[in-house]
Formats: sequence, C-alpha cells, structure tokens
Amino acid sequence: MLDAGCGAGRMSRYLADRDCRVVGVDLSPGMIAMARRDHRALPFAVGSLADLPFPDELFGGVLLWYSTIHTPPAGQGRVFAEAARVLRPGGQLLVGFQAGDGTRDVAATYRRFGHDIVLERHLVTPDQVAAWIEAAGLREVCRLLRRAQGAERDDQAVLLATAR
Repeated sequence: MLDAGCGAGRMSRYLADRDCRVVGVDLSPGMIAMARRDHRALPFAVGSLADLPFPDELFGGVLLWYSTIHTPPAGQGRVFAEAARVLRPGGQLLVGFQAGDGTRDVAATYRRFGHDIVLERHLVTPDQVAAWIEAAGLREVCRLLRRAQGAERDDQAVLLATAR
C-alpha cells in the first residue's frame, strides 16, 4: 500500500496497525523526517505525487488522503496518472479531499505560530476528480460526499476507484 502525500505518517501508521504493508511518500523532507522519527518501523521516502519514485504496478493500493488538495487543478491529472501507473491491475485507489470550487489561503493558521509560509488548498468537485480518475485509466467504484459540519467550511468527499 502506498500512502501518497503521507505527511508525518499518521495514516501510514493507521494502515500498518491494520496489517497493511505500507510505504509513505511526501514532497516535504521535514514531514518525512517527522514520519521517520515517529514511526521508525515504517519506510518513508521523499517524492512528488506527480513523479512517484516507484516502478510501475508495484502497489495493490494507493491512498491519496487529503494529499491532492495542495495541487492546483491543472496538475491533478498528472497526480492521478502517477497513482494509476504504480497500481497493479485490480488495485484500489482511495482519495479524500475537501470538495468545492476555488482556492483557500490556509497559511494564516501557521503564520499565527510564526511560520512565514504560503499554503493554498485547491477545492475541486467529486465530478472533477472522477474525470481525472477515468482519464488515468481507473474506474470509479463509489463516492461519498459529506456536507460541512460544525466549524468546517467545505464539504468532504471520498472516491474509491479500481485499476483496470
């Protein structure tokens, strides 16, 4: 299982605790350092979702859990093509994301703690994600859309797809 865009490895640990053999990859060396520190028994690598450092058809599953949200819509087709490339035939892709339209500046939270960063979240619709999945040669199996709750501003979406 590939946890693509694993950040500090929280979902990698979740998968490993459920007997999945998991590898995490993230663009941020700092996040990978945290993942390695906090989850020493799990393998992690620095790499881009748009250019995964793995051979074709290596994984039975790819998890894109809120990891596509920082990729502008113009680059998402490439992310899903890479996920499809590393999936074995019959493998599963699970993607979770905030759904909607537009771009949100989410760096303000980090600036309050003294981090001078640029961080945007790109909102896309489940139909857009389904189109990118289909264009990558995967087949959508199901989707879930949950409306925003409490302090949330955006709907939450999950799509499951399978490699042909």
